[in-house]
Amino acid sequence: MLKTTYEQPMTSLTLAALTEDVTADFCVIGGGITGLSTALHLAKSGHSVVLLEAETLGFGASGRNGGQVNPGLKTPPDDIVRYFGAERGAQLISASWNAPNRVFELIKEYNIACDAVQGGTIRAATAKCQIPPLDDLCSQLKHENHLVEWLDAKAIASRTGCDYYVSGLLDPRGGQLNPLAYTRGLAQAAQAEGARLFEQTVAQKLVQQGAGWEVTTAHGRVHAGAVIVTTNGYTTGLMPRLKRSIVPLYSGIVASQPLTDDLIKTILPQREVVYELGEVTTYYRIDAQKRLLIGGRSQSREAFGPQSFKFLIRHAKTLWPHLSGAAWTHGWNGQLAMTMDHYPHWHNPQPGLYAALGYNGRGVAMATVTGQALSEHVTQGAPPLFPFTGINPILGHPFWKIGVSGAILFKRLQDKMVTPKK
Repeated sequence: MLKTTYEQPMTSLTLAALTEDVTADFCVIGGGITGLSTALHLAKSGHSVVLLEAETLGFGASGRNGGQVNPGLKTPPDDIVRYFGAERGAQLISASWNAPNRVFELIKEYNIACDAVQGGTIRAATAKCQIPPLDDLCSQLKHENHLVEWLDAKAIASRTGCDYYVSGLLDPRGGQLNPLAYTRGLAQAAQAEGARLFEQTVAQKLVQQGAGWEVTTAHGRVHAGAVIVTTNGYTTGLMPRLKRSIVPLYSGIVASQPLTDDLIKTILPQREVVYELGEVTTYYRIDAQKRLLIGGRSQSREAFGPQSFKFLIRHAKTLWPHLSGAAWTHGWNGQLAMTMDHYPHWHNPQPGLYAALGYNGRGVAMATVTGQALSEHVTQGAPPLFPFTGINPILGHPFWKIGVSGAILFKRLQDKMVTPKK
């Protein structure tokens, strides 16, 4: 059971470790949203699947994130087309910006109890210099017939209960959920489709055997036609080059005591989720227990309890001074994976060996559609969602914690310099 979040899963799921040799068409390594979505869609298409999770399902960022289901990639549509070309760019724009719809479709299809609300996502500009690129993004999306809404300073103040923002962009496809409950709901759906899931089972070694693969664990082995690695920010030495190809950033979240209805009406009365633009993103929502959850980049180590994230509490008090008397009861963090180009990476380093990772803070929606797209590629030969690339370790990766800490401090100073005092 995770101890990093107060949000207990709404589904009961206890799984054993692998203690024997088993055979399957596919072995998925990693029990987060990517792995479970992959296993679900593989099993649904009639293939035998074994999934191995080193800890418990949802242990990583899939269960510890802020619960926002946000549309889009980190870069705007025009940049995506320039980077990937017109045809693939158009596919990625459609897939990524509509990704939340797939999340909520799966929740409905499998009756996943996870406090899901598709109330929209607001991108909030904190400084005037952010208005032109946000306005350009709005124009690009409207050109692609996406139904987004521009919010001026008055409109966003009405929706957030504060005058901290100069403008915003509302996308109704976004929303929120209990991430741990969603992750474990995907697991139950995968089981219902026939996938075999194992917890507390570390994949220790990968060996190619003929046309297939052998995955060795402490007490058993998996013989599979193909292996799909979906470990994201918790990638280990199983694939050393893959581990060094991403930077595992920590994102922290604090949760308040349940708020009164009158207080909620002064913060997010329509239950959108918000994330701020800037060099260091802060994001927040009101959950089903009426708690305010606010998150952002944190120290590069595991931390627990609200006092570990005092900077988030200070920011909440800046946004809503009338919340100064509210108690903060929980705090936790988890690792997400950042890539240097800010796009997810797909790899196929050897026949029958695949990996997908690097959502750069867009994990709930993009990991879900990645799992489906991976399944369709390996079973039906569908074009990969992202082009397969070589695994390129990041220069200076062993010193990533020092680099990240310095970069976050510098970027926070940048944000303070451009954000006017209200």
